[in-house]
Amino acid sequence: MIRLVVADDHPIVRAGLVALFALEDDFTIVAEADTPDRAVAAAERERPDVVLMDLQFGAEASSTGADATRRIRALDDPPHVLVLTNYDSDSDILGAVEAGASGYLLKDAPPHELIAAVRAAAAGESALAPVIATRLLNRLRAPRVSLSSREIEVLQLVAAGRSNTEIAAELFVSETTVKSHLAHVFTKLDVASRTAAVSEARRRGILR
Repeated sequence: MIRLVVADDHPIVRAGLVALFALEDDFTIVAEADTPDRAVAAAERERPDVVLMDLQFGAEASSTGADATRRIRALDDPPHVLVLTNYDSDSDILGAVEAGASGYLLKDAPPHELIAAVRAAAAGESALAPVIATRLLNRLRAPRVSLSSREIEVLQLVAAGRSNTEIAAELFVSETTVKSHLAHVFTKLDVASRTAAVSEARRRGILR
C-alpha cells in the first residue's frame, strides 16, 4: 500500500486528488495539508511513502513547496516528494529538483499519468512530465544559454523590483557578487540592462 500525503492550498484540488487516488486499490491518503509547514509536519508524523506537493501556497504562507520539499527530504528516512503544480518555468523546475523532488508534473497531466508518476516516485524512480523532461534536456544540450540557480534567484529579485543593495542583503552576499551575477546574466541572455534581462528571461520561460 502506498501511503500518500496531499499538499495543496486549494480544497477543491485536494478533494479531487483524494477522490482520484481512492479509486486505486494500492493507495491510501494518510494526510492532507494546506500549507508547507503542515505538509512537513504530516510527513514527519505519518511517515508516508510519497508527498504530492504544490509549489505555491496562499499569500499567508511563509514558505513555498520547494522549501517544504527541502525540509521533508532532510528528515530521517524521508518520503519521496512529487511536485504537482501549474508552473513550468526554469526557476520553479530547478528549485524543486535542487530541493530534492523526485518528480515534477503539471496539473493538466491526465489522471493515469499522475497515478503512474506517484507509483514511480514510491518506487524511488524519477517522474517528469514530458514538457519538463524536454526543458531539462534542452538545458543540458545548450548550457551556454542556461542560467545557474543563483543567477535565476538574482534575476527573480530584479524582476520583483529589488535594488542591488537589497538583493545582496536578502541573499547574504556582497553587492559586488550581485553585480557579477548580473553581468553573467546579461552576457548569457545577450542583453544590456536589467529590464531587458527580465523581459528576455520571461520570453525564454526562465522566469514566470
